[in-house]
Amino acid sequence: MNDRVSKALDALRAGRAVLVYDADGREEETDVVLASQFVTPDLVRFLRKEAGGLICTTVPSDARDRFGLPYLAEILGEAAARHPVLAHTLTTGAAYDPIASPFSITINHRSTRTGITDRDRAKTIAGFAALVGEALRHENGWGMEALGREFRSPGHVSLLNAAEGLLSKRRGHTELSTALVTMAGLIPSATICEMMGDDGRARTKEDAKAYADARTLVFLEGQDVVDAWRAWSG
Repeated sequence: MNDRVSKALDALRAGRAVLVYDADGREEETDVVLASQFVTPDLVRFLRKEAGGLICTTVPSDARDRFGLPYLAEILGEAAARHPVLAHTLTTGAAYDPIASPFSITINHRSTRTGITDRDRAKTIAGFAALVGEALRHENGWGMEALGREFRSPGHVSLLNAAEGLLSKRRGHTELSTALVTMAGLIPSATICEMMGDDGRARTKEDAKAYADARTLVFLEGQDVVDAWRAWSG
């Protein structure tokens, strides 16, 4: 494991942000990555102001099975018979990734009001991470009722289902970030947000790296994470 990845894992354990660029020829985007269990209102504010993309929370495959969380593409596909417009708009892949989108349902914690404020989203994210940790201590099939008692849907936090086997099957930010928090020994759920530029586009890799350097944040390329994951899990 290289020094950059070790520093990234230490940062995540301390509740700090890490920047991860996926790969040239893929999305070519940098996401800010946080361990979901440590998300606070201040960190949600940081994501929306300093990153600016969509704030999402990842679900490891074992927890997905326990909660029975579907992929959004599955939901839309099954609903297309009743709502034909869905058959015309449904997309299951992209030019840079033939595997279906990782989006699942959206949630709010039941104790939140609108669900969109920094406090509300932090409550939802940290609460969901805690439930993931609990779910992983139970057998498959546990969790659907527990999830429903604590959360409602639709909401303002988008859940992303990580691929089974993580980086062996897909190398998106969902899997890269989940692999990082897993290697850090934390609850295996990450909260991520794409870094947007002021020109209407995603920040370039060079710009994101300069941002990280100026703020003493760890910047990783996806291949750094892939190599560390192979060594850690092999």
